[in-house]
Amino acid sequence: MRLEKLNDLDEWRGKARRLLAAGMAPSQIVWRTGSDENGLFEGGDEMLPTPDGPVGTVPRQFMELAAGVIQHSDPERFAHLYRVLWRLQQDHQLLSNAGDKDNSLLAHMASAVRRDAHKMKAFVRFRSVFEKETERFIAWFEPDHYVLEGTAPFFARRFAGMNWGIVTPYSSVWWDRENLSFGPGGRKSDVPAEDAVEDDWKTYYASIFNPARLKVSMMKSEMPVKYWRNLPEAEHIAPLIRNAKAMGQDMIERAATQPPAHHMRREARKPEPQQIGEITSLAQAREAVQSCHRCPLYEHATQAVFGEGPEHAEVMFVGEQPGDQEDLAGKPFIGPAGQVLDAVIEKVGIDRKRVYVTNAVKHFKFEPRGKRRIHQRPDGGEVQACKFWLNLEVEYVKPKVIVALGATAAQSLLGRASVTIGKMRGAPIQMEDGTVLFITNHPSYLLRIPDAEGKARERAKFEADLVMVREAIAALEKTP
Repeated sequence: MRLEKLNDLDEWRGKARRLLAAGMAPSQIVWRTGSDENGLFEGGDEMLPTPDGPVGTVPRQFMELAAGVIQHSDPERFAHLYRVLWRLQQDHQLLSNAGDKDNSLLAHMASAVRRDAHKMKAFVRFRSVFEKETERFIAWFEPDHYVLEGTAPFFARRFAGMNWGIVTPYSSVWWDRENLSFGPGGRKSDVPAEDAVEDDWKTYYASIFNPARLKVSMMKSEMPVKYWRNLPEAEHIAPLIRNAKAMGQDMIERAATQPPAHHMRREARKPEPQQIGEITSLAQAREAVQSCHRCPLYEHATQAVFGEGPEHAEVMFVGEQPGDQEDLAGKPFIGPAGQVLDAVIEKVGIDRKRVYVTNAVKHFKFEPRGKRRIHQRPDGGEVQACKFWLNLEVEYVKPKVIVALGATAAQSLLGRASVTIGKMRGAPIQMEDGTVLFITNHPSYLLRIPDAEGKARERAKFEADLVMVREAIAALEKTP
């Protein structure tokens, strides 16, 4: 009995009904697919009757089981299904017998298919390509079973707003934002090796790695090694595992050196300078900020995080506030968002050594959630209180160009209650002191975008904004 498709339940069901109508026992049937050659004494199905009405009965449970088994890669799957179908005509309660070998085999096959479909959903990585100025996202995946057709609707729902394709060795699927279409399989070389979005993903993956919770055997169970060759983040796995012990010890040492409770720290603080005139240099400001009591954020933060960079930098990047890693280390932009910023700065051709980075708010505002500290956006009063320190940095660094990363930074620099990034990005703003201000998104925004299409689009906008910053710096350098 020949089937044209590898995993079409309706096709198999139609052929099975004809076989049942002809009274063909399982031992009399050899199943073939596609281009498989017939045996010496095998014939086709031309002589089989085509039933007009119902042929036999099966419980709904069987058809649900068959929908999974039909996707299995075992060449005998069709025979296994037909054998159970044949037996069900004599024993309608067959599927309730958990000890039956045929039942156990079908359940095992269906479970393997579900597991393979789950791995596909977890480990498909789209890469961006342009075809006739239209962006499309393509992924390569090597499933163990024929799960592409059954899993494709998940990706259509999940990535409904982007044009994408998934190529496997046996088949491919394409989504044009309205319809799914299937075609022949391909090779890994048909898919681009990498794209810009992968840098963000690898940065994020490395940043969330927790050496204290590393269990290699469990990780390999959830992320089998065979999938690593197609995962961009996999290049980090081996060094992260290798260095986990040292990273864990470093976490312990950092935790041990964190300041004591806020009521003890408060007693040890020096009096806070109240006027800008009391601070006469950037170095003094960096030291004095550790005694800041201008808002309640100091009570729970590890330390104030001042800006870093050349004392007379050409460009100053101003973010919102330090994050968890910056709060512990006392350095700005060293976490995932900082790594994205550094990567884009390098890509667009801005000299990172000539850049000063800081934040509008100097203390980390967070909400404790278990053992984690979840970022909270500073309110207007906290931003206004910290403007004292940002003004000092601008005064002593004297940048030619300032880049506000996000709405909080823009609000602080412009003295406004609210700023809409979409309306103000892309155009230089002349400040009263002659500084040129640009406004764009904070790099952490790029890390939070869930879909690949949106991430790539916003990354391109962010890069374009920084190209304008680079050109503004160059233009100011030429100005006499």
